Amino acid sequence: MAQVLTVVSGKGGTGKTSVCAAVASCLAMEGRRVLCIDLDVGLRNLDLALGMQEQAVLPFTAVMRGEYALEQAAAHPTIERLFLLTAPVTETPESIGEAQFSALLAQAREAYDWILLDAPAGVGRLFTLSVHAADEAAVVALADAGSQRDAARAAELIFAEREIPVRLIVNRVSPKLLAGTHLTVDDLMDRVGLPLLGLVPEDAEVTLASCLGVPLVERTYRGAALACLHIARRLCGQRVPLMKL
Repeated sequence: MAQVLTVVSGKGGTGKTSVCAAVASCLAMEGRRVLCIDLDVGLRNLDLALGMQEQAVLPFTAVMRGEYALEQAAAHPTIERLFLLTAPVTETPESIGEAQFSALLAQAREAYDWILLDAPAGVGRLFTLSVHAADEAAVVALADAGSQRDAARAAELIFAEREIPVRLIVNRVSPKLLAGTHLTVDDLMDRVGLPLLGLVPEDAEVTLASCLGVPLVERTYRGAALACLHIARRLCGQRVPLMKL
């Protein structure tokens, strides 16, 4: 039975989709069978972060409505056990029925070990839909005050909908920024009000991998890729120390 994780952010620009793609890739490389679902209706990007932009990938709505079978979800060309359903580009969030989406996930739970929902940035309808469907949530934020405030608000809204485990991922962490602002990891957790799932360092390889159209984990095993591997292992219950930045 799959565990469903929704990956959310208070606003755009946090690198949420890149983190979601890298963590999903690492879960698959650790031997789990993983399905990624891009919920950013009209603005899909998860296929780019996974290096699957050249493939024909079904929108999750086509499977949800019975037009195609779940078994036709696109398999990653180079990472075994990793699959993708993308977001439709010609529909609106209001057209996504919660009952149908829940039925899709119920079917997917039987076929996968992990299902990662890449929720759209912000706290709109699909944010709420993803929270209703998830077993746990990861809120992706940056280390600046504005992003921390947005993440705290996203966490409040999640808890208002459901009592599920929610943890924080701080992305694009710069040691220079932390030193200059005199922030500690404990400060970041206190400001958002969530336990920490992981710190992901600022890493030019993330942008380079995206430009080249390849998964981050196929570019490097260091930096952000290693941090996402640690996050994947923590999700699976392993005790992994934080990276030294």
